[in-house]
Amino acid sequence: MYTPVKYVSPSEALSIIESGNRIFIHGSAHTPTYLLKHLAEEAPRLRDVEAVFITVYGDIYINQPQYKDSFIVNSLFVSDSIRASVRDGYADYIPTFLSEIPDLFKRNILPLDVALVTVSPPDQHGYCSLGVSVDIARSAVNCTKKIIALVNPNAPRTHGDSLIHSSRFDAMVYHDAPLHTTDYGEKFTADTVKIGENVASLIDDGCTLQMGIGAIPDAVLKCLTNHKNLGVHTEMCSDGIIDLVEKDVINNRLKKIHPNKTVSSFALGSQKLYQYLNDNPSFAFLDIDYVNDPHVIRRNPKMIAINSAIEIDITGQVCADTIGTMQYSGVGGQMDFIRGASLSEGGKPIIAIPSRTAKGISRIAPTLKLGADVVTTRAHVHYVVTEYGIAYLFGKNLRQRAKALIGIAHPDDREMLEQACFERFKIF
Repeated sequence: MYTPVKYVSPSEALSIIESGNRIFIHGSAHTPTYLLKHLAEEAPRLRDVEAVFITVYGDIYINQPQYKDSFIVNSLFVSDSIRASVRDGYADYIPTFLSEIPDLFKRNILPLDVALVTVSPPDQHGYCSLGVSVDIARSAVNCTKKIIALVNPNAPRTHGDSLIHSSRFDAMVYHDAPLHTTDYGEKFTADTVKIGENVASLIDDGCTLQMGIGAIPDAVLKCLTNHKNLGVHTEMCSDGIIDLVEKDVINNRLKKIHPNKTVSSFALGSQKLYQYLNDNPSFAFLDIDYVNDPHVIRRNPKMIAINSAIEIDITGQVCADTIGTMQYSGVGGQMDFIRGASLSEGGKPIIAIPSRTAKGISRIAPTLKLGADVVTTRAHVHYVVTEYGIAYLFGKNLRQRAKALIGIAHPDDREMLEQACFERFKIF
């Protein structure tokens, strides 16, 4: 019979953490901001506590310069919350495929001492849920020595790999607060909508979709209302999926693995999305090392991977995580799905980008910026989409690739790109 666990104060719970520990911090909507604020107050007694995580939201406190002797921030993805800290040298970044992060825990490359997670309240059997952020948290709680749970009644109970029994927790802190949210729809522009339309033209009935993070994937979803029998196998989902599920456009009937289920690893969006996912048996939130495994992804035919980038050069090299030498985001799961979709029967790996930045700089460039990192190699790129059209690069030589990419660049940038193409390849 389940015996309720006693809740304790944040300071009592965090007393578990000792100097020299490596701690895992739950991310995305479940970032345990309340615990992190109190953890910063523990700084005087702590030295060299290393924090690892992927995308975190809100103020995480422990990355502030005054705590540099107490906390080492070693992130596996760079989100807005720590971007300035990485730039200024108060945090660092580990470049890793999202699908391989659990191996860092399992193989004791990054052995974990304590995990800080946000969970739903225990049910009648004592089980809590990791909610809409299963991703690498599943492996983290499986591998860590101790767990501190922030129990939040707003955390959804999701199906899949999310359950964890409260007896596993070394301390539980109760705190009622909204989960972190974001609204990609606010970032829609006319160009974003056009990109969505162009990507949607590549999607046939019966395809299975993966959508990356941002406004473009949601814009694509808004263009799919007349499609039929779509499936979803994705590392993340957001609000755009709700309307298509309710209209039976997304029903997962034709998927080969997990038919009739929308498979994701985490969700990020509005409170409406989190309420929709609460106890929704048509969604399965699974461990990232399974969801993002290219060998799993390829098993669904007609797999469509939709990802974005910061810039792409005229040979097709994709920079998705740096602006020059500045670390802007991370490797993430782009390559996992680009490769999985390219190996899928009838699959289409797609890189979708606006032709220009907000400052009017061409995202299709003669060369990547000095110091920029390549996330997706030119050999992996098949489709590149902008608001001006679709370039198909697979099987194309360097000159053909350059011509195709120039054809979807902003019209005012094409002469510059043509000149660069001539200087490099002696032909256009």
